[in-house]
Amino acid sequence: MKRSDKQKLEQYQKKLEMVSESVNINPYETIAERRAAIERAKNDYAYFVQRYFPHYATASVPYFHIEFAKIVAKNPTFKGFAQWGRALAKSVVNNVILPLWIWLREGSIYFVVIGNSKDRAYQLLEDIRAELEANPQIIADFGEQYNQGNWEEGKFINRNGTFIGQALGMGQSVRGLRVKSKRPTHIVGDDLETKDINQNPARQEKIVKWIERDLIPTMDGATRRFIQANNRFAPRMMQTILQDKHPNWKVHEINAYDPVTYKPTWDKYPDNYFKDVEDEIGVLAAKSEYNNDPHIEGSIFTDEDIQYAPIPKLNTFKIIYGFWDVAYAGTPTSDYNSIVVQGLKENKFWVIDLYNKQSKMYQAVAWMCQYQLQLPETVVVHWVFEAQFWNDAVESTIRQAENDFNCRLNIIKIRVDGNKLDRILKLQPYYQNNRVFYSDKLKHQNDAQVAIAQLKGIEPGYKSHDDYPDAHQGGISQLEKYCIYGKSTNKFATIPKFSRSKW
Repeated sequence: MKRSDKQKLEQYQKKLEMVSESVNINPYETIAERRAAIERAKNDYAYFVQRYFPHYATASVPYFHIEFAKIVAKNPTFKGFAQWGRALAKSVVNNVILPLWIWLREGSIYFVVIGNSKDRAYQLLEDIRAELEANPQIIADFGEQYNQGNWEEGKFINRNGTFIGQALGMGQSVRGLRVKSKRPTHIVGDDLETKDINQNPARQEKIVKWIERDLIPTMDGATRRFIQANNRFAPRMMQTILQDKHPNWKVHEINAYDPVTYKPTWDKYPDNYFKDVEDEIGVLAAKSEYNNDPHIEGSIFTDEDIQYAPIPKLNTFKIIYGFWDVAYAGTPTSDYNSIVVQGLKENKFWVIDLYNKQSKMYQAVAWMCQYQLQLPETVVVHWVFEAQFWNDAVESTIRQAENDFNCRLNIIKIRVDGNKLDRILKLQPYYQNNRVFYSDKLKHQNDAQVAIAQLKGIEPGYKSHDDYPDAHQGGISQLEKYCIYGKSTNKFATIPKFSRSKW
C-alpha cells in the first residue's frame, strides 16, 4: 500500500471512530417511540440534526440552516446558492446533513459532490460515507448501511441501493454518470472558486459552461437539485456569473455578523468574536470572507493611486475642512456616515483623518466633537455637511452632541448640485496628477480601508456604497477654492467670499 493511501485509510478510520463514539442511542426507546422520532425527523430539520448529529450540533441549529433546508426539500428541481459567509457550516450542511435529510424524506438519493479538484471531492465525500457506516443512530433506525464491494473512496452505494454517493473534480468528464438506470438527483459544488481560478476569467467561463452544459444535464429525472456552496469573497466569481445568467435561481445569502453592532448571526459565536476577527485580519478581509462583501480592486481609482505619507504639522495647512456626508439609519444595509478631514498645503490635498461607519448620526457628530477637542489651539477645522432632507433632525443631533461634549463645531450646511457620479469623477485628475495624499496613519485604519474600497468601487453603473467618495469630493471642492495657480499680485485675489448658512 502506498504511503498516501495508508494515511487516507488511517484518517478515515479515525473519522469512523469519532462518529461511532459521538452518538449515544437510547437503549430504552420503544419501537413506537422510534417510529415517532423518525417521522418527526422527516419534517423537523432541527430535530433531525439533534437526533443524528449531536457531534455537529455543538450550538443551536440556526434559523438559516432550517430555512435553506426547507426551501431545497420543497423543490425537487431546486437550483441555487448557499452563499454563506465563512464559519456558518455551509459544507457540513450541504455535504452531509441536508443530503441525508433528503434521503430520509424521499427514500432515495443519488448524491454527487463536486470539489475544486478530484482529491478535494474525495475528502468531502468521506464525511457522509463515515456517517452512513458508523453513526449508531442511523444504523439503529435504518439498519446497516455498509455495503462490502460497493464502499470505496470516491463512490459508494449503501446496502439497499437507496443512497448513492459519488465525488468528482471540477471540470471532470461526467458523460455516462450513472449507476445502472439511476442518474444523479442531487449535486453540490463545494467551494469551487479558488484564488487562482478567480484571477483567470477564461477559466471561470469554462467552468460555468461545464456546469450548465455537462454537469446539470446529467440529471434527467423528476428530481434534479443543484446547489453551489461558496461565500462571495470576490466581486466576480463563477457563482456571480451563474447568478447573472440565471436570475430565477435562488441566492440564499447569509452574512456571519452585523457590521454595525458585530452581533453574530449564529449564537455559536460570542458577541465580540467577529470584532476580534476584524482586528486580527483587517476589516476588508473580514467583510470579504465572512460577510459576502468583497474588496473591489478598482478600474478608475486603483491601488496605485493611493499615496501615503507622513502628515505635515496641522498648523502648516492653508485651510482644513471637515466634510460630513450624512446618513440616518445606522443599519447593516444603510448608507455610511462619512466624515473626511482634509487640508490644503502647497496646492496638494491631504486626507488627514476620517470617520466612515454605518452608524447613527449621533456617533458621527460625537466623533467630530472629540476630534476638535483634541486639536491644538492653533488649528481650526471648518466643518460642513451636505444639505439634505430632514435637516431639523440633523441640526438637533448636532446640538445634542455639542452639549454633551461641551463643544461648538460651528458647522454649516452647504448645497451640493449635479449628478453624484460626475462629481466623484472630478477626483480622478487630482489622483492622476499626484495631488492627493493620505496620512500614513490611515494605512491600516479600518474606516480608511473601507473608505478607499468605496472609492475604488466607483465606475459607470456601480452599485456599491459611495458615501466616502462623495464626502471626499465635497471637501476637496471646498479646498480647491483656496488654491492659487500661477502668479498673482493680490494674495487674496482667489479667496472666495465666505457666508454661513442660517439654521
